[in-house]
Amino acid sequence: MKIKLWLFIYATVLDYVLVCCFSYSGFSPLFVTWKKVVNGGEPRLRGCIGTLEARCLINGFKDYALTSALKDRRFPPIQARELPSLECTVSILTDFETANNYLDWEVGTHGLIIEFTDPEYSTRRSATYLPEVAAHEGWTKVEAIDSLMRKAGFSGPITESLRKRIRLTRYQSTLFALHYSDYASYVKTTRGAAPSILGAKPGNY
Repeated sequence: MKIKLWLFIYATVLDYVLVCCFSYSGFSPLFVTWKKVVNGGEPRLRGCIGTLEARCLINGFKDYALTSALKDRRFPPIQARELPSLECTVSILTDFETANNYLDWEVGTHGLIIEFTDPEYSTRRSATYLPEVAAHEGWTKVEAIDSLMRKAGFSGPITESLRKRIRLTRYQSTLFALHYSDYASYVKTTRGAAPSILGAKPGNY
């Protein structure tokens, strides 16, 4: 992958953080999500990676912008030709709380971290969904929990007894989203020319 693409991915998030999120400078858990918008349709996930450990936001967004774009194993690395269709969202995670049970959270408000013991292998499993996932998928609380258990790698039967043994942590997030066209317009306004990315089709921004 060309270095110019790496620099673009870095600049997209870092510039946005510096301009729009400066008041959030400090340390926090964070995620970076890339989505692709094609022909005006609904954005489709293209990469999402982050950390539940507190990180310096500026360095963290830089690192995870690259990681989520290039190293999410669910997807091939983002290519330069895709850039005009991309939307980037940075999530700052806050307000972590231990829930009373696996239903003690609100769809559309809380992100989830589940931890449980796989009864077949006696191994600990865990996984997380950001706050917007369950609402976007149209899931009930139970459907979201069951999906998260599968994401954690559990392949056995999901019973009510097993759900009740889940340790659930809920959290909230602050989101900042930026489409490539908005980023290009910002660069053109502040620097006098739209970004030129090797391998990407030129556009009118």
